[in-house]
Amino acid sequence: MNFFSSLLNSLPGAAAQGFIWGLMAVGVFLTFRVLEVSDLTVDGSIALGGAVAVMLIRGGVNPWLAMVVAFISGMLAGLVTGLLHTRCGIPAILSGILTQLSLYSINLRVLGNKANQAISVDKYPLLVSQRYVRELSLRNPLPLLIFLCAAVVMILYWFFGTEKGSGIRATGANAAMARAQGINTDANIVLGLMISNGLVAFSGGLLAQFQGAADVGMGKGAIVIGLAAVIIGEVLFGKHVINFALKLGSVILGAVVYYFVLQVVLQLGLNTNDLKLVSACIVAVFLAVPYWKSNARRKEKSNA
Repeated sequence: MNFFSSLLNSLPGAAAQGFIWGLMAVGVFLTFRVLEVSDLTVDGSIALGGAVAVMLIRGGVNPWLAMVVAFISGMLAGLVTGLLHTRCGIPAILSGILTQLSLYSINLRVLGNKANQAISVDKYPLLVSQRYVRELSLRNPLPLLIFLCAAVVMILYWFFGTEKGSGIRATGANAAMARAQGINTDANIVLGLMISNGLVAFSGGLLAQFQGAADVGMGKGAIVIGLAAVIIGEVLFGKHVINFALKLGSVILGAVVYYFVLQVVLQLGLNTNDLKLVSACIVAVFLAVPYWKSNARRKEKSNA
């Protein structure tokens, strides 16, 4: 009974973290699945968004405006990665690594040359805080996070239905064919990376407020969580999903499921130092599920 009661108490917090990281996972989805580009800028841009949002709020800036600036800062990080890739001919994965490395120093500068900066909900008007995650009040972060996730899905669904958005999707689907149709694929890659990292930084701003601090290393392993959410969403919901908006929604739900699974494992007594190992195992299992299913069908057909 203690296990189940403790697990139930932890689920609201897990759901809140899942929705926050779900926004980040949507950004990963845009590069990983839509653009077909491996972007490792994520680990740096999520910390950049958190650092920018926290420092602006500490300076008296409205938290909504701070989130807008965090989004823009992430877009600038994506712009750098995109220009390194398209204008300098550096492979996308190396471009992301270079930007990520440089962002570590930039994030330290943003944080006032400190490894972390705390931000208390008692002193500042934060948008979300884990302190109120179990309360039945307007301060509970879950309704706002659900609204933000739904808004992001709707905006992206609209944008990727426009001519420019369709051009980005065409670039990811078949760059050579897109160029033959007169589409500027380099510009689309840069724009896609900017939107992706903008969302990642926006998620970082929410995460920093939720946990009450921005840390220069808060993005370590973020790409693993993002990929986990994408893969879990595809395995659990993607098979029957055709609509683009539902695909985006499945990614967010994948992040929520990931954190639910993580909470179950933690409640079983796992050492928190092993979280990265567990994350890798969860991703590996969900990546292997489609392969196992296809092998099982192949054996059934051969035995029939």
